[in-house]
Amino acid sequence: MPAVNNVLVVGGGLAGSATAIHLAARGIAVDLIDVMPDVAVLGSGITLQGNALRELHRLGVWERVREEGYSFDSVGLRAPDGTLLVEMPDARTGGPDLPAAMGMPRPALARILLERAGEAGAEVRFGLAVTALECDPAGVDVSFSDGSTGRYDLVVGADGIRSTVRRLIGVETGIRATGMGIWRAFGPRPASVTRTDLCYGGPCYIAGYCPTGEDSLYAYLVEDARNRGALSAGERLETMRELASAYHGPWDEIRAALDDPERIHYTWFETHVLPPPWHRGRVVLVGDAVHSCPPTLAQGGAQALEDAAVLTELLDKHDRVDEQLWTAFTDRRHARANAVVEASNQLGQWLLDREQGDVPGLMRRIAELVSQPA
Repeated sequence: MPAVNNVLVVGGGLAGSATAIHLAARGIAVDLIDVMPDVAVLGSGITLQGNALRELHRLGVWERVREEGYSFDSVGLRAPDGTLLVEMPDARTGGPDLPAAMGMPRPALARILLERAGEAGAEVRFGLAVTALECDPAGVDVSFSDGSTGRYDLVVGADGIRSTVRRLIGVETGIRATGMGIWRAFGPRPASVTRTDLCYGGPCYIAGYCPTGEDSLYAYLVEDARNRGALSAGERLETMRELASAYHGPWDEIRAALDDPERIHYTWFETHVLPPPWHRGRVVLVGDAVHSCPPTLAQGGAQALEDAAVLTELLDKHDRVDEQLWTAFTDRRHARANAVVEASNQLGQWLLDREQGDVPGLMRRIAELVSQPA
C-alpha cells in the first residue's frame, strides 16, 4: 500500500509533471498546480540526454516525444570559421534502444507531460500558487492564492530554483552565479544542422546549437555574465546578432534568421545543491528546487526526471512517510545529483580560467554514472 493517498505537486515543469504522472498512475489522488498562466510559457528549447529519454519512456510518453523532437547520436566541434574539426559519437546513457540525445521545444515537452498527467488522473491547474503551508505529523494544510484551502498527505515542491515552497518551509540555499551568461534564441533549423555542434573560441566561451524539430532549433552563446537588464528587446536582438557574427558555417544561416526580439533571451548561469535532508515534515523538494547547474552537460532535465522517479518508487514501496523513506530518497539522489552539478560547474570553470582540463575524462565519468538507472 502506498505511503500516501493524496498529494499536492507544486510546479508544472519536468520534475512536477513527472511526479504527478508516476503518482497518479499508481492510483494516488494528485493535484498539480503551476503559477504560470499556461504551458506555452514554460521555456524555449531543451537538450535531453539518453538518461532523460529513459525516464520519458518509463512515463509512457516516449513515442509522442520522439515524434515532436529531433534525435541525434553525435556531437560536433567546429572552429569559429565554421570548419568541422571532429564529429564524435555521444554516449547512449539511456541504453542502446534510445538515441544518445534529443532536442525539442520546451513548451512541446511540457504539453506532452501535462497531457499525460491528466490522462493518468491528475488534476492540473494553472495560474495558482501556494501561499501558506501548515505541517503536522499526519499531513499538510495548504492555502492557495485564490483563497481556497486543501489538506494533503504530502506536498512536493517542484517549483524551480526560486522555489516558493522552499521559502515557505524555511529552507535557505546558497544559489550563486557561476560567472557566465547565456544568450538563447529559438528559430528555424537550417538543413545543415543535424546534431549539437559546439564552438570554443571567438568572443564567446561557447557558441552552440541544438536541433529541436524538423523545422526548429535553439542556438546559444555563452559569455561572461554581464548586466544586460537595461537592454530593450531590439537591443538584445542586435547584441546577439553581433556576437554571432564571429561564427560561421551553419551559424551564418542561424544568424540570418535571428529577426524576432521576442525569441531572444539572456540569463546568468546559476548553481546550487541543497544539503540533505530535502524535506521538512511532509513537504519534500525535487528538481531545480534542490539542485541546479549550468547546461554544460545538458543534465538538468534528466536529474529532475530522476528525482520524480525515485521519489514515487519509494512512496509506492513504503507504507508510511517516515525518516526511513526520506533517508532512502536522499541516499539515492543527493550524491548523484551533486556529482552532476559539480561536473557541470567544473566544465564552466575551466573555460572561465582558460584552463585545459580533462574534459573527455570528466564527461566519460558522468556518462558512466548516469547510464545506470537512478
